[in-house]
Amino acid sequence: MKYLVTGVAGFVGMHTTLRLLQDGHEVVGIDNLNHYYAYELKEYRLLQLENNKNFRFIRLDISDRDSMSEIFHKEKFQRVIHLAAQAGVRYSLEAPFTYADSNLTGTLTILEGCRQNSIDHLVFASSSSVYGMNSKVPFSEQDSVDHPVSLYAATKKSNELMAHAYAHLYQIPVTGLRFFTVYGPAGRPDMAPWLFTEAILNGRPIKVFNHGKMQRDFTYIDDIVEGIIRIQARPPQGREGDQAPYRICNIGNNQPIELSRFIQAIETACGRKAEKIYLPMQPGDVPITYADTAQLEQLVHYKPTTTIETGIQAFVDWYQNFKKVF
Repeated sequence: MKYLVTGVAGFVGMHTTLRLLQDGHEVVGIDNLNHYYAYELKEYRLLQLENNKNFRFIRLDISDRDSMSEIFHKEKFQRVIHLAAQAGVRYSLEAPFTYADSNLTGTLTILEGCRQNSIDHLVFASSSSVYGMNSKVPFSEQDSVDHPVSLYAATKKSNELMAHAYAHLYQIPVTGLRFFTVYGPAGRPDMAPWLFTEAILNGRPIKVFNHGKMQRDFTYIDDIVEGIIRIQARPPQGREGDQAPYRICNIGNNQPIELSRFIQAIETACGRKAEKIYLPMQPGDVPITYADTAQLEQLVHYKPTTTIETGIQAFVDWYQNFKKVF
């Protein structure tokens, strides 16, 4: 099949595209290569893709309505995997309009492209951040998500509402995937695995927020990709009483990890102990994330299984190799 993957130079975008190419599909990848973090990492990711004859890269901002409309019309995609977004909870406190442009306007442009070109299935990235300060665990797709605690989370919730409206109005099959703390090789440098690994290997202290009383449902990148691939092959059908062919689905490890165990896994992989600076919780953060994955298991008979120790070892091995090359 022919796919559009947005955010192709991003962490999840690169790994998803690699899998699609390995499975024999044709992929057109779009990314604006913005400066939220170092270009060299995005360049590295694109290098993993560019030698495949079934892959083409287009540098473009998804909020560019005219250009995106032209690409949709010209390329005749069958399915779209929309992963482009301005990421980061904390950065949304500093640059709110960037999130409006990318996450709101950009997603609307994708929805319009799907509407005008009869796309078989749109899969888009939402986030576990939409659950906000939800005290009921594990987080279920049926829980209320009306109280986001960051602008980033609010834009992701907005994406879900926009997508439902388009699915209802135009019968576009749409699936929103709420990712839970994705990590692994080629992961983002603003995320804890990279920040902690870099600090420990360079003998610098690490910042431990909420005095270490945090739990995260860390989900290894290969498990996320497996979930995406299985879900995109199963477009939703309209249901009686709600004719929108639309669904939301968690993808998480279904096993929250204490920050202390996470740090210990990095120390073991690095072969060094960390010096820790304990700090209060930051604005926009939440104390726990925990995915209820029953719906994922029911839909595609799959549940992530990678342990934090296995995943962190793979990340640290990749990080050390990456730093030697770049």
